[in-house]
Amino acid sequence: MTRCFLPLALLLGFASGVGLLGSSPSRAAEPAQKVVRVGFVGPSSPSTAVRAVAQFRERLRELGWIEGQNLVIEERWAEGQYDRLPALMAEVIERKVDVIVTYGTVAAIAAKNATSTIPIVDAAMGDPIGIGLATSLARPGGNLTGLSMGWVDGIGGKWLEMLQEIVPRLTTVAAIMNLDNPVERDLANELETIASARHLKLRIVGAGDADAVDRALEQARQQAQAFVLSADPIIGRKRRQITEFAAKHRLPAIYGMREFVDVGGLISYGPNVSDMFRAAAVYVDKILKGAKPGDLPIEQPTKFELVVNLKTAKALGITILQSILLRADEVIR
Repeated sequence: MTRCFLPLALLLGFASGVGLLGSSPSRAAEPAQKVVRVGFVGPSSPSTAVRAVAQFRERLRELGWIEGQNLVIEERWAEGQYDRLPALMAEVIERKVDVIVTYGTVAAIAAKNATSTIPIVDAAMGDPIGIGLATSLARPGGNLTGLSMGWVDGIGGKWLEMLQEIVPRLTTVAAIMNLDNPVERDLANELETIASARHLKLRIVGAGDADAVDRALEQARQQAQAFVLSADPIIGRKRRQITEFAAKHRLPAIYGMREFVDVGGLISYGPNVSDMFRAAAVYVDKILKGAKPGDLPIEQPTKFELVVNLKTAKALGITILQSILLRADEVIR
């Protein structure tokens, strides 16, 4: 009996131990999912960038990054005051973010000046090589990558060409631009050259802050028959006031972003900004999974969209040529 007892006890103990081990994985707590932090610094305001930012968040969700589960977004907004950008970048850096996301050239410069180590994704910058943010588009080097708006590749000529198609006997055009933005300065120079070649007088009107936009509109109204407005965040932030001004004074204008047309602008021609923000989310996903920003090529837009608001054209007494409507990606009726 004694000889049987010990082996049986050991056997029972061993069996019990195996049972406990076998059941432990189902009873053990799941390992905590890593939470990443993204610093999002917008140079304008959430109300004026709502479509693009919503697309950014949606694409992140599609890629598996869910706010409240494995993602925290530290969101800051400069409200059109570019001098606030350095402090806002410092704030998100203090929050130990894994990547910084922003848009616009001035914001990209502020981010690059704030850190040389934290990855930066800019969803819509100007000429990154010309302003020294990258060594090349294919391999930008450093800690910044993202998407370029491609403003200095002949887009100004398209704007003036379409205005001449829309406005018979057009002689004078005003371009309202933020000349504190280096890309806007380059674009202004391009517009001046093209306007001369197209036998147009061009008035460049600077608007370096939100208050200056109102003054620029009045100045441009007195000097020109039609407007050009680009996509600088300071100007974009005032898009509803701008389109209302144009409607009140029956002034045709072409815009660099479709968001102006969504709020009553006449016509826009430029990259699809919502698509660019979705692409920026893909960059963030790649970086969070281990890619180095300096190895990720800076994309340039391959498609520019033309959007026409026929309601506004009718209110302004303007007939949009069929040749423009056939080229349009979207017509708002």
